Amino acid sequence: MTKKSVGVLTIGQSPRVDVTPSIQHILGNTVDIVEAGGLDRIRDDDLYSITPDKGEVTYISRLRNGESIRIGKSKLIPLLQAELNKLEKQVSAVIMLCTGDFPTIINKKPLIYPDKLLSHTVQAILSKGKLGLVVPLEEQRNTLTQKWKSTGIELCVEVASPYEDSDKKRAAQKLKNQGAELIVLDCMGYDETHKKEAMEGSGLPVLLPRTLTARIVAEYV
Repeated sequence: MTKKSVGVLTIGQSPRVDVTPSIQHILGNTVDIVEAGGLDRIRDDDLYSITPDKGEVTYISRLRNGESIRIGKSKLIPLLQAELNKLEKQVSAVIMLCTGDFPTIINKKPLIYPDKLLSHTVQAILSKGKLGLVVPLEEQRNTLTQKWKSTGIELCVEVASPYEDSDKKRAAQKLKNQGAELIVLDCMGYDETHKKEAMEGSGLPVLLPRTLTARIVAEYV
C-alpha cells in the first residue's frame, strides 16, 4: 500500500510534539505527517514582530521550547500563506492546526479547518440547548462568542488555557452550572487529558478539536 502524506500547519512553530502524536495515532501508520509552522521562519529574537496590536484578533500557540505565544492575526496570515504554499507541494491535504478562521488563505490542495468541522458537528448534535465553550484567552472571549453566535446556538463561555496552569475541570463545571449541555474545548492545544478533566468537572460530553479533526481526515485519506 502506498503511503499518503498529510500536512499539519500550525500557527506557531513546528514540530508540534504536543499535538501530532494524537493525530498520527488516529491516522495510523499508513499516513505520513509533514509539519510546518507560521512562525518557523522567524528568529526567536524577532518574535516580538508578531505581537497583536491593540484590539486585534489574537491567537495563542506553542513554540518549540514549549512556551506559549500570542499572535496577531494580521501578522500571521502572510506567514501561514507562505508556509502553506511550500507544504502543499509535499502532501495531498493539509490540516490547519488552529480553530480560528482564515478566509483569505488561498489553497490548492484540500485544507481542513477544524472550526468548520466543530461548527457543523455541534449543529448536528445540538439542535436545541446551550453550548459551553472553553477558550484559551480572555481577550478571545468576545471574538469567539460572536463567531459561535452566528450559528444561532445559545452559548456560555469560560476561559482556561491549554498552555498554562489553568483549571479546565472548574471551567467545565461553571459551564454546566450555566446550563450547558455540550462542551467544546475551542483550541487545538487542548489534549485528551484536558478533555477528561472537563468531562469529570461537568459530567457532559466534550468535543476535542484535534481528535475530531483527525478522525474526519482519516475518513478522507
